[in-house]
Amino acid sequence: MLSALIWVPTIGAALIGFFPNQMNPKRSRQIALAITVAAFIWSVILVSQFDPSGVGLQFEENLPWLEYLGLSYRLGLDGLSLPLILLNGLLTTIALYSTNEAITRPRFYYALILLLNAGVAGAFLAQDLLLFFLFYEIELIPLYLLIAIWGGARRGYAATKFLLYTAISGILILASFLGLVWLTHADSFAYQAFAGASLPLKSQMLLLAPLLIGFAIKTPIVPFHTWLPDAHVEASTPISVMLAGVLLKLGTYGLLRFGVGLFPDAWAYWSPGLATVAVVSVLYGAFSAISQTDMKKMVAFSSIAHMGYILLACAANTPVSIVGAVFQMVSHGLISALLFLLVGVVYKKAGTRDLRVLHGLLNPERGLPMIGSLMVLAVMASAGIPGMAGFIAEFIIFRGSLPVFPVQTLLSMIGTGLTAVYFLLLINRAFFGRLSEQVVNLPPVQWSDRIPAIVLAVIIVILGLLPSGLVAYTETAATALSLGRPALSAAAPTEAIAVSNASNVPILFSINP
Repeated sequence: MLSALIWVPTIGAALIGFFPNQMNPKRSRQIALAITVAAFIWSVILVSQFDPSGVGLQFEENLPWLEYLGLSYRLGLDGLSLPLILLNGLLTTIALYSTNEAITRPRFYYALILLLNAGVAGAFLAQDLLLFFLFYEIELIPLYLLIAIWGGARRGYAATKFLLYTAISGILILASFLGLVWLTHADSFAYQAFAGASLPLKSQMLLLAPLLIGFAIKTPIVPFHTWLPDAHVEASTPISVMLAGVLLKLGTYGLLRFGVGLFPDAWAYWSPGLATVAVVSVLYGAFSAISQTDMKKMVAFSSIAHMGYILLACAANTPVSIVGAVFQMVSHGLISALLFLLVGVVYKKAGTRDLRVLHGLLNPERGLPMIGSLMVLAVMASAGIPGMAGFIAEFIIFRGSLPVFPVQTLLSMIGTGLTAVYFLLLINRAFFGRLSEQVVNLPPVQWSDRIPAIVLAVIIVILGLLPSGLVAYTETAATALSLGRPALSAAAPTEAIAVSNASNVPILFSINP
């Protein structure tokens, strides 16, 4: 069942990429969209069959592959990966739908998008360390080409910088995985073989250090963040949607799955420092966003700030904070995708993203009133206004982290206020006031530009008003991970999980084991 999420897009990419040249761009687009929609619908079906109260992995697949290397094809799904699989399917569909139909080299473009989708899905589903690494690296080349070929004026520089940073990230992660196998004398890379392993603290710290840096680059966390603003500014709008909405989550997912899950003692030892680094990322990203005049660069720096909240939640490692981390991954994915979509429409219609030029776009007659209204909703969600998904995610994170790291949590809360500052600057400069004389005769916004943004806005509001749907699928796995009992094979015996932790911090939501 899970393999379909990987191999259907992969086969689709091969068909589109190697089909005879008689396939016209419209047909390529239709096939790619049909495949991504089918994959998303399949992930929804998996949700309908998923047991939220189950502690073990579900829908497992395990096939021998390269046994002499200890590599097997192991897939599994739990409450940590399920929301991200849904997010991947949704945002890939939206990215494809939002792509300009007149794009150059369409068959190659659509094939790369499908490969990107397959690689990300494989990384979220992999239950073998080496298999995770392979999928983690597979997504590197498609994203590099998507930026380098269809990006902006400095696309070569941005793509190369992304490639180098991500390659270093992969090397560090692989080194940690190989060291873990060597120190434990394991004969395979199966995740469940290491989840219960007991290593001395010094060994855990030695292995966790490269893993932290590797995933911090991908997330990204300050000071490993410098590739992200360049990549976002030069990437096309659909690729920015994928990058911010899905690709960054590989870093935070890796921190949870492998950092917290495999090295709990070393994680607890370094957690105060990680919480401090999270505060630095939140405040640095927020202050950097305030200083920007490019709308897209402002949204890019806001991503750095909001990913810092996830690091804070991971550092606290309470059942509540882990739930908040997963919720924030989904929330940030949706909100950042909406923001980049709207900025893309503004750039497409006005020809600029410069806040020194744009004014009065909310003008009901000659401006972009619907885009402006959706932008107001998006920035409210990002600033944590109640009734939106962003508020729920940040509230859960702060609720779970405050008892463990009160100072760092309170400092991170300042970032929420700063989010309101820089996005109010964006709204005030670009959308209010008299319509700028440099931006006149704006072409009308087509429904093809509106529909993806409206879909995301509706989901953001629904999650803000009814968060229990997402929390219910996440809390059991989050609690197990926080208590040092990450999800293993469903075939292994499971027990009821007591909702408590070393600090006796009560969980905010009830668990029904």
